[in-house]
Amino acid sequence: MNLNEIQDLIKFVAKQKVTEVEIEKKDFKITIKSEKEEVHVAHVAAPATVQVAAPAAPIAPAPVATSPAAPAAEAPKTEDTSNYITVKSPMIGTFYRSSGPDADAFVNVGDSIKEGDVLCIVEAMKLFNEIEAEVSGKIVKVLVDDASPIEFDQPLFLIEP
Repeated sequence: MNLNEIQDLIKFVAKQKVTEVEIEKKDFKITIKSEKEEVHVAHVAAPATVQVAAPAAPIAPAPVATSPAAPAAEAPKTEDTSNYITVKSPMIGTFYRSSGPDADAFVNVGDSIKEGDVLCIVEAMKLFNEIEAEVSGKIVKVLVDDASPIEFDQPLFLIEP
């Protein structure tokens, strides 16, 4: 089983929302486990905490003042992103901007890239997969923090062609 077949299997497991798959051949055995339920619980817990904190705390006017500014800033970005190409994650894993903790990031905002350049690494099942650019252009925005867990098809970068 080669790396592409493993990546396709990971994509399949992610799409089918299966919690565990095990394949065994003569000289090869692979087990893929998904922890989707825990991720959903984390997403539900975060908004609940924010909603409880805002009404209970007298600091509520500060977030309210910040909130209108944030959507105003997001609205132009949404309009601008129509001209950009979004690079999405081909798999579930952990996103890394560089090859090691002391190494420079593969790409930064403003960098010009060409097709085939390495943009980041996604670690999946102890395998480090280099994600390469499929288009040439300029990095406009990095959408994920370094060493963050990511999901299949999650936007990672915006590229201006």
